[in-house]
Amino acid sequence: MPLLWLVLIVLALGVVGYGLGRHKAMTSADGDVRHLHSLPVYYGTNVSLFVVVPALLVMVAWLIVQPIVINNSVAADIPASAIPESSTLGLVMSDVRRVADGLDLAVTQGALTSAEASGLQAGVSDVRAILADVGVALGSDVSATTLSAAQEYRAMASTANLAMTALVLGLAIAGFVYAYGRTNKDFRARNVVEKAIRAILIVAASIAILTTVGIVLSLVFNTIEFFKLYPAADFFFGTTWSPSFGGGSELGVLPLLWGTLYISVIALAVAVPIGLFAAIYLSEYAGPKARGIAKPLIEVLAGIPTIVYGLFALLTVGPLLVNVFGSGGALGVDWMSGASSVTTAGLVMGIMLIPFVSSLSDDIINAVPQSMRDGSLGLGATKSETVKQVVLPAALPGIVGAVLLAASRAIGETMIVVLGAGAAARLSMNPLEAMTTVTAKIVSQLTGDADFASPEALVAFALGMTLFVMTLGLNVLALVIVRKYREQYE
Repeated sequence: MPLLWLVLIVLALGVVGYGLGRHKAMTSADGDVRHLHSLPVYYGTNVSLFVVVPALLVMVAWLIVQPIVINNSVAADIPASAIPESSTLGLVMSDVRRVADGLDLAVTQGALTSAEASGLQAGVSDVRAILADVGVALGSDVSATTLSAAQEYRAMASTANLAMTALVLGLAIAGFVYAYGRTNKDFRARNVVEKAIRAILIVAASIAILTTVGIVLSLVFNTIEFFKLYPAADFFFGTTWSPSFGGGSELGVLPLLWGTLYISVIALAVAVPIGLFAAIYLSEYAGPKARGIAKPLIEVLAGIPTIVYGLFALLTVGPLLVNVFGSGGALGVDWMSGASSVTTAGLVMGIMLIPFVSSLSDDIINAVPQSMRDGSLGLGATKSETVKQVVLPAALPGIVGAVLLAASRAIGETMIVVLGAGAAARLSMNPLEAMTTVTAKIVSQLTGDADFASPEALVAFALGMTLFVMTLGLNVLALVIVRKYREQYE
């Protein structure tokens, strides 16, 4: 049974359970709500929760575990002699899964019957053609071992899906029978539903926390593997970035960090003053009509895809800077040889960050109590003096948070850097030269058929861990600043 149908059936059973549970509770109270311990909605919700939640949880867990179990089982049956010298078991299993998916797709589209897909003989010349007809492209011919393993993979997946369908529907029905059977006017349905809702909220919060933990652990473990293959001192203090998948790589991170920080500083130098001044105008000076027009227009900048900003940097801002600072330009100097430069990326990234600073700062400034403004004006201060001496100091912790959020966004930006800053990893003070950042090199090191056992691929995780530590340091700094000023104003 298709997964979507299974989910819809479980949800439909939940809706039916809600109606029947509510009806039974009202019937046991002779139709008088006053005789019920809880409101009728709680009785229906109780039955619905017992139908839907256990079934869907088991289904999600099954979908996570099933591919791992089947993959390991099929991989164990592939003899080592069947793996080519230029390949690995992981690559062979990738072909096995693609062939299995292709056979399923061929059956779905009517190109093969299920019996034909299971009975194809290894080495049949038209297997590759059949898969090509349904849009499955393979990098190599289908070997006897691959086809046999794919048929085994497909059979095990089909059996597992059938078992999952039976188990999920069985749990849904069992949940309905259990919850419906104990539904009566004296049942404390409200208590059960509230406990269930609290458990769901705890699970949701735990998923967010565990996701963060999982991301960090994946970075940590792969970074450790990288430092087993490449010296940490050369990575952190090396001044040359020259990866080579053939060996002899120099993977010094300093040029990448310098490019990242240089571009981020220029971006913040553009975004912070403009965004902060815009926020002050919108919150303190603009009328309702002007605010209603200006604020949405500023926030439109946040909705523009970063690839569009990158193209804007490459096709508009870069050539404009070349016309000013390049040879034959307006200034008559030869400081800029190409459109890609730190300044190009920094200016465009700063424009992108304006709504982050402006919107958050505007909300923070509006949250300052009006009584503080009234007290300042009552003492004879002007509007500008009130903003400078009262409002901004009171809102400073939130403004610092907005600036650091923009800084984190700048450090993690990729597309604007790739198109606007270039790909040269160098240590230079010239803002009109092309440089690159950590994020751009993470993408380049993981692009293509990279061997994840090589330091040239694992270095991407070390770069990611470096960015994580930098961002964490920014957050700690923000907490220190916020606490200092909150002690002063609270």
